[in-house]
Order: sequence, then structure tokens, then C-alpha cells
Amino acid sequence: MSRDKKVHCATGRLYFENATQLKTMRFDQFLAETITDKSSNTIRFWLILSLLVATLYGVLAFQSAFSSEYVVQDDARQHIFWMRRFLDPALFPNDIIADYFQSVAPLGYRALYHFMAGIGIDPIVLSKVLPLVLGLVTTGYCFGVAVQLLPIPLTGFIASVLLNQNLWMQDGLISGTPKAFIYPILLAFLYYRMRQSLIGTGIAIALLGLFYPSLVLVCAVFLILQLWRFNRKIPYLSQNRRDYWFCFTGLAVAFAVLLPYAISLSEFAPVITAAQAKDLPDFLSQGRTRFFVNDAWSFWFNGRSGIRIDTALAPPLSYLGLLLPVMLRFPSRFPLAKQVTGKMGVLVKFLLASAILFLAAHVLLFKLHLPSRYTQHSLRIAIALAAAIVITLILDRVFACRDAPWRVSTVKLGSVWALGLTSVIGITLLGYPHLVLNTFPWTAYISGNVPTLYEFFQQQPKDSKIASLVEEANNLPTFAQRSILVGREYAIPYHWGYYRQFRQRMSDLIEAQYSSDLAIVQEFIQKYGIDFWLLPTAPLTAESIANDSWLMQYQPAANQAIAQLEAGKQPILASLSSDCAVLETPGLMVLEAECILKPRRDR
Repeated sequence: MSRDKKVHCATGRLYFENATQLKTMRFDQFLAETITDKSSNTIRFWLILSLLVATLYGVLAFQSAFSSEYVVQDDARQHIFWMRRFLDPALFPNDIIADYFQSVAPLGYRALYHFMAGIGIDPIVLSKVLPLVLGLVTTGYCFGVAVQLLPIPLTGFIASVLLNQNLWMQDGLISGTPKAFIYPILLAFLYYRMRQSLIGTGIAIALLGLFYPSLVLVCAVFLILQLWRFNRKIPYLSQNRRDYWFCFTGLAVAFAVLLPYAISLSEFAPVITAAQAKDLPDFLSQGRTRFFVNDAWSFWFNGRSGIRIDTALAPPLSYLGLLLPVMLRFPSRFPLAKQVTGKMGVLVKFLLASAILFLAAHVLLFKLHLPSRYTQHSLRIAIALAAAIVITLILDRVFACRDAPWRVSTVKLGSVWALGLTSVIGITLLGYPHLVLNTFPWTAYISGNVPTLYEFFQQQPKDSKIASLVEEANNLPTFAQRSILVGREYAIPYHWGYYRQFRQRMSDLIEAQYSSDLAIVQEFIQKYGIDFWLLPTAPLTAESIANDSWLMQYQPAANQAIAQLEAGKQPILASLSSDCAVLETPGLMVLEAECILKPRRDR
């Protein structure tokens, strides 16, 4: 191509100053206008469109959230049910489950729900509304970060759509729990760091400490890495004084916000050790919180022990993000790659900091909790941003002016190919989750199907305690606002001070529920202050225990119960149902504990 030659395409154009230097390049003035004025109509258009897509996903989730009175997100059953104490302090008295989840709630997260409850907003309702708000904030910052990496508004739109789809295909943002706050705050941190805003960066670190403190460690390591330069064979420290101001100020904020967690004494300490975890069925491949698996790929790349690459590579267009390092090495083939800014180094160092904390979490297992939490969130953000850049580079390439010798009428086949590929990418980008997935957004909402049961318990004293092994018991703290002795959803084994008591309760409950000795049942009721016993109406059988992987974690109680049933010893509770049942619904019945304690002649 000659120095002064001007080539026209059907939808884009290139102006070349010479064979090696690109002066101005736009494959379409509307789709890929380089940002030169932040108030331009183009950037406003793509940002508003991004926010509209995020709003659409949030509104779709509302349809499930408010479909009936008894609906709750799966994780909210653990992390939000106890917040009803903010509305009524008399709820869940002496409840170890409620006390535990309240103790592990981050300070800012707890304060936000407490404040909103103070003005009359039910915590469960707030947890259903927050995802839309957080999704919009996430979208705005994702757009802002993307256009700092490649100053093309279209890139910001693609990145925000990909990240939104990823988040609404999983159960983090939708939960309204602490992990829902990760993405807006992490993206704000990256955004302000890229803009060299010391105040914005410090506020983001402080907020992260208030809502998801473990990731403050990633920010701290990242700030230290920012002091180093890697454009020589040997790394060297920065000579820029501003880098040190950023580092030490950020570290000071991180220290201040983490200090309350470090000096607080938990009644549920200590954290479980790796040696203890390896002896618990809960952490093995079939356990409730599986961690130690034999498959090396699954251990290091998926699940709680891995970097969670599986959750980052969704939707399918996200796979294109893996091509970015390769495409950046060939700017002659992808001319727009020259406009990718040096701020990409911020993202690379952030991923490196995440990897360092991931390895540290494995070394210090479980003192830094789960290794996956240090990489999965940063990977989702980074891959969405990388994929958006790759898609922009590809579109630029196919719209680049080429003299095509073949024509259909007066239209070049090259232009047809460009328009066709753009249409395929656009349809895939916007339509994939709606056209392919059966449930999108994936909300993980749980619907309560036994309103009679919830209404019955709501009428009982607030200090009532319910013993049960049935799945429906997991819903009672949320829907009935009454305490349960144990429940599968609350079997979280990371703090031994809590889980030791939980395991003992489970073993005692299994023994009592399947015992043929009335004295053992009565002793259990008196020991734990049980007021009601929720049982299935179906016969209690050995198969029902053996086929329940959760119950089988609690040995030797589970095997002893199976042995008794196989020996023909029927649970005494089955014979008491006619005398002590106070409520029966399809598949479930409630026994009154006071009735069980009475001598037979007084029933």
C-alpha cells in the first residue's frame, strides 16, 4: 500500500500515514470511535446501553424473587435469615446457628442491613433488590475500566455485557450476601488505580474491607507489586514517588480496615486445620463442602481448592479472552492493538497478586479460608475485559479495507463477510443466555412449598426450637423465623468451635430419631430444649439414611441407626405420631416434644 493511498470500505476506513505508522484508524465511526471527549454522544450511548442490559437482567430476576411470599435465595438462607433480629430482637434466642452466621458477617455488610432494617426494610426483601443496584454499579465501573484499557466505547459495552452474563449465570451477585459486593468494589479499585486517584483507591480498599475483607489482602499485595517494574531483564523498583504514596497509603488503609477482624476474639474459634479437615468426611469428594479430591485438574483449577477457571469462562465468548496475549504480539495483523494502553499492566499485576494469595491460602490452609476466593473473582473480571478487547480487535480486522477481487453485484464479498461476522458476534453476545440456557438469570431461588407449616411455627413462641433431619427444615429459620437444632444448609465446617458443636448435635439427633428407646428420645429433648420434632410421614428406613450422603457424614451415628433398622428395631417416634402429632401436611408431620416427655398414660 502506497504512502498516500486512501482505501474505502463499505462500513469503515483506514488512513495510513506510511507503511509502519498508523495515524487514524476507525473500522466504523459509530461502532469503534476512539474516545477523545468524555462527554461524547458515542460513549454516553454505549454506557447507557450497557446499563439497560444490566437493568434487564435484574428485572428478569425480580420475576422469581417476588413470585410468591415464600421465596429466598439459597445462600441468603445462611447469611441473611438471622438479620430478622434487627426487626425483632426476640427472635432466635440462644441459637448457635444464628449466632455463628452473625459473627462471621463483615462489618459493613452487617451495618448496611441493620440501617435498612431500621427504616423498616425487611432484610430478605433488601437481599432481592440489592442485586439490581449492585449490577448497575458493577456495569458502570466495568465499562470505565474497559475503556481505559482500550479507549473504544464498544469495548466497554462488550465487557460489561460479558461480565453481567457471567454474574447472572452464577449465584454470587444474586445472593445479596457479602460476595455480591465483590464486583462493584473490585472494579472500583481497578478503575481508580488506573486513573491514579489516591482517594478513590483508598475508599475502594476500605469498602472491600467492610464487605469482603479477605480480598483486601489481594489489593495489598497488588500495591506492593506496583512498586516494581518488569520491562527489563531484572525487575527494579519504581523511581516514581507517587507510586510509593499509593502503596503506603493503600497499605495503611488496608491495615486499619483489617485490624478489627484481627484483634476480635470469636467464640467459634479456632479455624479448622488442614489435618482436621482431612479426617472429616465433609471435606472429601462426596462431602457437603468437598475440598480434597483425587483429580489433580479439579483440585487446582475447579472447585473450592482451585482457581475456578470453569466459572470464569462463561459465556462461551469469554474463551476469546485467552487469545489476547497472542493477538497483542501481532499488531501488524491487528492494528487496533496499538491502542491498547499501558494500563493493561495494572490488570496483569492484579492477577499476579491474586495468584500469590491463592498459593498462600494453600500453604496456610484454612487460615486464609478458601484458596478459590482469591482468584475466581479477579479471573471473571479479567477474562471479560480481555474477551471484549479481543472481539473489538477481530471486528476491526474484518472491517479493515482489503481489495477483494470477488463481487456480488456491486458489493464486495469482504464487506458481506464483515457484516455477517459482526451479526453472528452480536447475536451470540446478546442472545446466548436467552436462546440457549433454560434458566437465565440463574437465581438459585428456593420456593417454600409448605405455607401451612411456616404459618403454624410463626404462631408458636419465639424461643421455640425444632429438631429435624428433613430438607424442609432448612427453610424454617427464614420462612417461619424459628430456630432449628441443625440443618444441612448450616453445616459449615470452617470454624471448629462452631462445627464441633454442630456435629455433636447431628450425631445426637440421628441417634434419638432412629432409637427404639423412649428414654433416649426424652433425654435428647431435655438436653437441647426441643419444642417440636419435624418428621417425614414416610416410614423411617435404613435406605433413607444410606442414600443420604449428608447423613452418612456423621459416623458412627448413621451406621448405628442403619444397623438398628435392619435388625427390625423401629424408631419409637413412629409409634408416637398418633398421640403427639399437632400438624400434618403432605409428606410431613410435627410432633410436640412436651407430649413425648409425658408418660404414656397421660397422653
